[in-house]
Parts: sequence; structure tokens; C-alpha cells
Amino acid sequence: MEQPVEAPDLGGLANSLLGLLRQGFDQVTEPWFAYQLVIILILFASAKFLSRGVVPRLEDRARQIHGHRGFMRIAVALIHQADWIIFAALLFLALSVMRAVTWPSRSWLIAVVLSLSSAWIAASVLSRVIRNRLAARIVAWLVWVYAALVILGLDQPIAALLDSLALPLGDFRLSALVVLKSLLVLAAALWISVLAGNFLDERVQQTTDLTPSIRVLVGKVAKIGVILIAGAVALSTVGIDLTALTVFSGAIGLGLGFGLQKVVSNFISGIIILLDKSIKPGDTISLGETFGWIRELRARFVSVITRDGREYLIPNEDFITERVINWSFSDELVRLDVEFGVSYDADPHKVIELVIEAAAGVGRVEASRRPVCWLTGFGDSSLDFVLRFWIRDPQQGLTNIRGKVLLALWDAFKENGIQIPYPHREIIMKQPQKLPDGMAGLPAD
Repeated sequence: MEQPVEAPDLGGLANSLLGLLRQGFDQVTEPWFAYQLVIILILFASAKFLSRGVVPRLEDRARQIHGHRGFMRIAVALIHQADWIIFAALLFLALSVMRAVTWPSRSWLIAVVLSLSSAWIAASVLSRVIRNRLAARIVAWLVWVYAALVILGLDQPIAALLDSLALPLGDFRLSALVVLKSLLVLAAALWISVLAGNFLDERVQQTTDLTPSIRVLVGKVAKIGVILIAGAVALSTVGIDLTALTVFSGAIGLGLGFGLQKVVSNFISGIIILLDKSIKPGDTISLGETFGWIRELRARFVSVITRDGREYLIPNEDFITERVINWSFSDELVRLDVEFGVSYDADPHKVIELVIEAAAGVGRVEASRRPVCWLTGFGDSSLDFVLRFWIRDPQQGLTNIRGKVLLALWDAFKENGIQIPYPHREIIMKQPQKLPDGMAGLPAD
């Protein structure tokens, strides 16, 4: 049978806090406190002054570092904390001198400030492994605050105070300390899991034995799996029983199911796309008025880059429900048609020979499949033809290759005297018509 959770002794907690405050007040009122404070302020101003001449030189040296990004990030972080490093070095020298000439109790404030400064330098430099500046700054402050509480001896009283702020949930006692620990451990676990997931994803993408779609699917499953495992381990480490959250998580899941239907639909559609291999990175697709090639498959959308450099983020659901043209689904060969017309005075047999020869001379036209040309009709003003040719690189554009082929046809027609007729109409009047007086003198055609 489980034992009930005992409430913390608030009286003992208050007495310990009062004792710490009384001890701190006694030390502040001593004359040597003012002396130490003056020394600290002088050393801090000196460190600021010295760093102004050192930082520019160090930055010039750092700019000469090439090919070592990890070392470069650490060097930049140390340069940005140059004033604090100099301040800590001066504090260490002052502390050594004072402990050599007087009692250690007369230099306790310098020792505390040295410890706090060293903790801030370590937290600032180590947090630079996080690329997001805001997240790195938050982590640095959290680490330093915890280190400061330990240095000042306030970690246990603060922990007891947070533990006293609790909410009983049946047999489980949810305190502010547990919530804070859970958030910190969960954030650290998720950050590490994201790094591990990205590493696994990169390793999978480098595997040539798998198809591109399977590589994307395996990479995403690995990343999601590592994140879920890290979250469960983090909560269990803090002491939260995951079975106690079953009902709560079920209610949240039901609410998310109704509120995030589109998100879930796009996520499931993304998995279906990866499983049926209908599209993959590098494919050239047409969806509605969007024509481009797929750069990346995400959990919620597909990144498509068009010929004009725009990147469209198309939801996965659109690739399931709408009509998609995959120009490179089963074969890279793509056939293009070019329609044109020539004058009735031209020999159609000669036109076909010239057109095939001209199209075959264009660079991107596939040489293994010779172009073909057919007479498709006798138009009102021209003989109508269609030229069909093949290319292997639709991602390089379709309009540009059609334009090159049409220019090649124009040049061939010019060299051989073949005319491209203008549309015209003949009007035959069955009855003579009398012209107005102003047009009587005009010459007849």
C-alpha cells in the first residue's frame, strides 16, 4: 500500500531562510565588505577598459581561421566574453594576494564574485553549441542562475520552497519543483534527441541501397521515434508515472484530433506518399498551375521549386486528392509537341525533312529518339504540322527548349525559302457596288 506524501516542513524552511538572511546581513555590515566591493568595482572597470584594446585584435585573428567551424564558434564565444574573462583573471589575482596577506574571511565576497563570473563564462561559452541565439541566451541564464544558487547556498531552501507549492492529484503530488525539473529535463532530452535524429537522418540519406522515398521515410520515422523515446525517458527520470497521464493524454488527443484535422491529414498523406513512392525528391511535377521540381518532403508539406526561383510549400493532402503530373515518375524521357504552319506553296515532304533535321540539332533534344513530324491538317491559310521530340531533363524547363526548337525551325525555313503565311480572308462580292465619291480615284487592286 502506498504511503501518503508528507508535506514539507514550512516552519523549518522559514527558519533556514531567516538564518541565511541573518548571516548575510552580518557579513554585509562588516567594514571589509565595503573594501571588497570597491576592489570588485575597480577590477570590473579595468577589465572593461582592457577588453576594448584586446577584442579587436582577437577578432582579426579569428577571421583568419578557415575550415574549423566548431573551433571558430568557440573562439567567437570566448572573444565575446573577453571582458568577463579578464575580470575573472583580475579577481583571481586579487583573491590570491588577499589570502596571502590577510584572513580568508576578509575576501569572501571576492571569492563569491569570482565563482559567479566563472560560472557565467562557462555557461555563455557552452551554450554556443545551440545555434539559435535566443535559445542559447535562455540556456545560459538558466545554467548561471542554478550555479549561482549553488554557490550562494540557496539551492536547497529554494528547492524546498518550490516543493511546498504542490497540487495533489489523487496519489500523485504535482509540485512546482517537479514541473520545473520536468520542463528542464524534457527540454534537454528533446534537444539531444533532435540532434541524434538529425544525425541518423543524415546517415540514412547517405545510404545508396535505399530509394529516395524510403530514405526520407526511414529518416522521419527515426527522428520521430527518438523524440518520443526521449520524452518518455525524461518524464520517467523526473519521477512522473506515465500511466497516471493516460486519461489526461486521451482527452488532449481527442481535442487535438478535432482541432488539428488538417495537420493530421497532411501528416498521414505524407506517410502515404512516401510508402507508395508516387513522388520523391528531384522529381519534376505539375500541380495545377505550379510546375517545378521537388526539393524536399516534409511531414506536413512538399517543397517545390519553380523555374523562377519561387519555393512553394504545398500541403501533402493536395498530392493525394488532386491530379498530379509527375514528369519523371517511371522514366526521365518526356515528349514535347510543337505545332506550326507553312504556306501552301511549300513542299510538305521537304518541310518534314527540314524540321526533323533542325530539331535534332538542338542540344537538349534526345538523340536516341529521333524527332518526328506529321501533317495534321489543311488550314484556312497554311499547311498545319506537329513536331514531336523527346528530352531527358524536364527540370531544366519546357518553355526554353520549345523556344530553341522554334528558332531552329525559323532559321531552316529562312534558308530554304519556306514562308510562314499570315492569316488572311478573301471577300467576293457577287453584285457590283458603287464606291463613295471620295474613293472613286483610288487604284484598284
